[in-house]
Amino acid sequence: MKQHNLIKTSLLNIALCAYVVLAVLASTVHAERLKDLANIQGVRTNQLIGYGLVVGLDGTGDQTTQTPFTVKSILSMLQQMGVSLPEGSSLQLKNVAAVIVTAALPPYAQPGQTLDITVSSMGNAKSLRGGTLLMTPLKGNDGQIYAMAQGNMLVGGVGAAASGSQTQINHLSVGRISAGATVERAVAMAPNTKSINLELKEFDFTTASIVVDAINRKFGQNTAIALDGRVIQVSAPDNSNRVAFLSTLEKIDVTPGQNSAKIILNARTGSVVMNQAVTLENCAVSHGNLSVIINTIPIISQPVAPFSNSGQTVVAARSQIEINKEPGKVLMVNKGASLAEVIKGLNAIGATPQDLLAILQAMKAAGSLHADLEII
Repeated sequence: MKQHNLIKTSLLNIALCAYVVLAVLASTVHAERLKDLANIQGVRTNQLIGYGLVVGLDGTGDQTTQTPFTVKSILSMLQQMGVSLPEGSSLQLKNVAAVIVTAALPPYAQPGQTLDITVSSMGNAKSLRGGTLLMTPLKGNDGQIYAMAQGNMLVGGVGAAASGSQTQINHLSVGRISAGATVERAVAMAPNTKSINLELKEFDFTTASIVVDAINRKFGQNTAIALDGRVIQVSAPDNSNRVAFLSTLEKIDVTPGQNSAKIILNARTGSVVMNQAVTLENCAVSHGNLSVIINTIPIISQPVAPFSNSGQTVVAARSQIEINKEPGKVLMVNKGASLAEVIKGLNAIGATPQDLLAILQAMKAAGSLHADLEII
């Protein structure tokens, strides 16, 4: 009996420990780091763009008769190098292509750092495979040069053609150069002030209030103030301790507020995505399908006497049209308090993803669907 009570007590302790562990996991499963929820205002990536030439192609470059800008770019480059051509020269080049070069300049990038670049054909080049990008200045939206690009490209595709047949794998008109650009100018960041602003990635008053409370618990009252549902002003220390302060700040765990109910509809693919906050009131839905099938059969009519000159063979077409209409179904969709119940109710009427586009819009118009519809 004593041993039985001991075993019972041990099992009770194990169950209690398991309950505590599950409770702790449940309380932290939705917590996210502040760095995943917000960005520091002014710390951002800047886009760079440039126009250049790719040389060394194996006969797959631009057709210069159809891309005159390629020829003008080559002539301008040759003149800068001291090479002059006779007046009226017609260049028929096959190994050169005009390209657009793009890159992303990360925050706090300093001169001498390297960037990955993407090279895209802007003419009618068949392939950029094996090409070399010539020195290309990359500019920001202010017209200033922030990086210089040059190097050998890596194209992920491959193609072959012979006797009129052609095959291709992946894309041949876009390539990438790792560390293909060197930063020449640093972007001036916002000056250091006594406060910094955090910008939430998603506008939400509840999440902003939760973030303010979490920061104030960590660093003391009045450290953070919510200016609106997106921007949070945080009092920061002097420059010597600012980096350590920001490192601690972005590691704070925050449980964000529940997102607003939203349904994303992709009209091109028929995809429908809902979040957990979508709910459905009681409603009745009528659903039926109408299909039209057209089948065309060729009919060959020959002359009465074979090999006679009294007529000729005529080919005609006869079409058969069939319309199938499934009987409409009126089903009751019960109120759903969760996403699983909403999906279960829509599947009950046999709706396909394409049908859901119209059904969800009708439910929203009837006031039965509590969610924002966004069509992309």
